[in-house]
Amino acid sequence: MKIQTSKSQIYCPVAAVRYARVLYEVNVPAEAVQKTREIFSEVPQLHDIFVNPTIDLKKKMTVIDKVFPEEIRNFLKVVCKYQRMDLIEDIFAAYDRYCDEQNQVLNAVLTCTVPPSEEQKKGMEAFLCKKYGAKKAKIEVCQDQALLGGFILRVGSDEYDWSMKGRLNRLEQRLTWR
Repeated sequence: MKIQTSKSQIYCPVAAVRYARVLYEVNVPAEAVQKTREIFSEVPQLHDIFVNPTIDLKKKMTVIDKVFPEEIRNFLKVVCKYQRMDLIEDIFAAYDRYCDEQNQVLNAVLTCTVPPSEEQKKGMEAFLCKKYGAKKAKIEVCQDQALLGGFILRVGSDEYDWSMKGRLNRLEQRLTWR
C-alpha cells in the first residue's frame, strides 16, 4: 500500500543550495570536499574563527591556505568573503543531495524491526530504481521495534507502509468508520 505524506525535505537555506551547486559545477573533487568536512569535524574551532566578524579577513584566508586542500581553497575563500561560513554544514548537505540528483541516485529510508537480508535489500533497490527511474538507490536502514513487524519504506514524500502497526491502524480506521 502506498501512502502519500506531507513531510517536507530537510530544510536547507536557499543560499546553501546555491553555494552547493557552485561547488559541484566548479568540479571540486569529491575527495577534497570530504577532506574539508573531516577537517571541520576534527577542528570545530575553525568554524568559530570563520564566523567571527572581529577576525581579519586576511587572517582567515591564510588559515584556509594552510589547512584545506588546494582544490577547495578558492571556494572556501569566496564563502568566507561573503560571510556565509555559518552555512558550511548546510552547503555540504545540499552538495550531497545535488550530487545524488545529478547522478540519478535515489535516497530512501527503510524502517523495520529486523534488518533485511542482502537479497531483500537488492530487491527493494531494484524496485526503487524502476519506479523512480534512478540509476542507483541507497537505502538507509533504521530499526524500530514499535512497528511490531514488517517495514516502512520512505522515498522523498512517498511512504510505503507494510508494517504490522500500520496495518492495524488502517484496520482500526475501517472498523470505526462503519
